[in-house]
Amino acid sequence: MSKKLPLEGIKVLDLSRVLALPFATMILSDLGAQVIKVERPKIGDETRHWGPPFLKTESAYFLCTNRNKKSITVDISKKEGQKIIYDLASICDVFVENYKVGELKKYSLDYKKIQKINPTIVYCSLTGYGQNGPKSNLPGYDFIMQGESGLMSITGSPKGPPMKVGVAILDIVSGLYATIAILASLYKRQKIKQSEYIDLALYDCAVSSLANVASNYLVSSKIPKRYGNAHPNIVPYQTFKAKDKYFNLAVGNDEQFQKLASLLNTDALKQDKFKKNENRVRNRKELVKILQEVFKTQNAQYWVDLFQSHNLPAGHINNLKEVFEDKQLLARDMVKIINHPFGLLKIVGTPIKLSNSTITEPKSPPLLGQDTINVLKKLLHYNKSYIKHLKNQNVI
Repeated sequence: MSKKLPLEGIKVLDLSRVLALPFATMILSDLGAQVIKVERPKIGDETRHWGPPFLKTESAYFLCTNRNKKSITVDISKKEGQKIIYDLASICDVFVENYKVGELKKYSLDYKKIQKINPTIVYCSLTGYGQNGPKSNLPGYDFIMQGESGLMSITGSPKGPPMKVGVAILDIVSGLYATIAILASLYKRQKIKQSEYIDLALYDCAVSSLANVASNYLVSSKIPKRYGNAHPNIVPYQTFKAKDKYFNLAVGNDEQFQKLASLLNTDALKQDKFKKNENRVRNRKELVKILQEVFKTQNAQYWVDLFQSHNLPAGHINNLKEVFEDKQLLARDMVKIINHPFGLLKIVGTPIKLSNSTITEPKSPPLLGQDTINVLKKLLHYNKSYIKHLKNQNVI
């Protein structure tokens, strides 16, 4: 049996910008979908300009989420630009956008209009706060949502200021939720030939990502505090300082703690008050102080090697140079080198590995509007004179 792309034949019309939904459509493209990225003429996706660093004129930020896509430039404020979107929507399976609530309605590109053109379209909207509610008119940014959702209130040192996560993690989480919702809607459409409107909010996705911390509050009504690199429910599960540098240790259950106590051979760890996790949580400060005194006697490499050799979860805190030189990462084919018009480009590969299907071999993120003419000719069958007219009118 020959391996096939899971989403082969699926077409995605992508009117999104920045990170969250471009991340989602990149995943869909990895799985074989054809993604047509619609950008503003001359300007494009704003992340094209978010640098340095740049590969000549293309920002590294843009390059990280736009592989495999086709880029066309269309002025959607013009009637003829809207017609291009209508024509593309009529032959696409998925429509993706992250404009402010109601903004696309001004251009007659809202769900109701697109659904009339394509009665089986899967239409995904991502906004800051969703399509309804008192904050629905406000813009959505990952950093703002990290604060509003409570994520920053539980991130950082107990004595320091609230901290955001070092990457736009809520954009990534929202992109993953969007991918899940789109795939579920496509699966449903195979059985019921009807459209689907997906209303996603960065805020909702952010709160959903709080997982056990949100559950802790809802069950106890106690406002969670910041634990730095420690865990609110499991001890010891945090960063420790070795003789030379920091490392991470994650003791997830009582059996693992007994193994740790045996390896360290320290009488203080064998006390009854440390045998059960609930007691270790109550006696966190005392236990961490005992462990820290032990760990500062050897280098981090010693402790990581010791614990890993006994199947105790421990690891280094790597910088990005160390990450991308890691033999494990290379063995998993997670670093790809592709040809870009401006030179060789290294990118992070997809983490999705399938046994009986293939994944799209990564193609260069597109230059702004590089596929406009080709898409209009081959997909929409526009003739040369009409395309020339669109160019002269600055529609494309």
